[in-house]
Amino acid sequence: MYPILFEVFGIEFPAYFTFLTLGFALAILLARRWARRRGLDFEAATDLGLYMLIAGVVGARVLHVFVDGFFWDYVHLCADPSKVEWRITHARCVAENVGGVWDAARGICRPGHRDCFAWAKFWNGGLVYYGGFLGAAAYGMWFVRRHRLPFWKTVDMTGYTIVLGLVWGRIGCFMGGCCFGSPTEVAWGVRYGGWSPASEAQHDAGLLSRAAEPSLPVHPAQLYEAFGCIAIFFYLALWLEPRKRFDGHVFLSFVALYASLRFVVEYFRADMRGEVLGLSTSQLIGVGLLAAAAWGWRRLSDVKVPAAS
Repeated sequence: MYPILFEVFGIEFPAYFTFLTLGFALAILLARRWARRRGLDFEAATDLGLYMLIAGVVGARVLHVFVDGFFWDYVHLCADPSKVEWRITHARCVAENVGGVWDAARGICRPGHRDCFAWAKFWNGGLVYYGGFLGAAAYGMWFVRRHRLPFWKTVDMTGYTIVLGLVWGRIGCFMGGCCFGSPTEVAWGVRYGGWSPASEAQHDAGLLSRAAEPSLPVHPAQLYEAFGCIAIFFYLALWLEPRKRFDGHVFLSFVALYASLRFVVEYFRADMRGEVLGLSTSQLIGVGLLAAAAWGWRRLSDVKVPAAS
C-alpha cells in the first residue's frame, strides 16, 4: 500500500491529521452529549474540545521538532537548504507544490528555497501524540477551572473521549504510512510502497537496496494500538464510568492503561522516535505518566463518589 494524502482546495493533508481531526470531532460530540445529560454548559464543552485540539496540535508539533530527529533539518531549511536531503521520487521533487532541486548524481531531492516556518507546518506531517496529550491536558485543566466546570468529573469525561480520538488517529497513521512497525513474517504483515517512510528507513538500515522498492512486510503497529484503544474506550465509557469509585478514577485509569499499551506497542515500531537508556521517548514519558497516575490514585481515592453521580 502507499501512504494516503487527502487534498482540499489544493492543499494536501496527511491521513494522520485528517483522521485525528475526525476523531476529535467525534470526541467533541460525546463531550456535548455528556454536558447536556448533566445540565452543564454544552457550549463550554464544545469550546473545551476545540481549544484542546489546537493546544494538542501545538504540543504534538513541538515534541516532533525536538525528539523525532528532524530538528537540524528544520534549522537548515531556514539557514542553508543545501544541507537538507529529501528521499523522494524525481517526479515529486520537481512537482510544483514541492519545488525541489533534483540531485541526479545522488538520487536525492534538495529544497528549492529557504523556509523558516517549515517547523510549524503540521499539515505536512510530524505530530507526536504524547506532546499533543500534554499540551491538550495542560490547557484543558486551565479551561475547566476557568469556566468553573466540575473539575474531576469533566476530566473523567476527557479520559474516554481522548482515547476515542486516538483510535481514529492511529487509523490515519496506518493509512499515511507513519509510525510503521518493524519487519515481520506474520501473515498480517503490511508492505508499503517505494519511497514510503518504511521503505526509506529499511533502505537506510541496509535491508533494501533502493528506497524506491516496496518495504519488507512490517507489523501494523498502528492498528495494534488502534484496537487497544477501542478496548480501552469501551471499558472506560461503558463499564468503569457508571461504577467509578471516585471522581478522577476514569481519567487516571485512561492514563495508566494507555501508557501501558503504548509501552508495549513501541517494541513493534521501527520509525524514528528517540531513545534514552534503551527506551523510546514515548516509553519514558509513559513511565512518568504511570507514576503520576499512581500518585493521583492515592490522593483521590479517599474521596468517594456520591451515590447520585
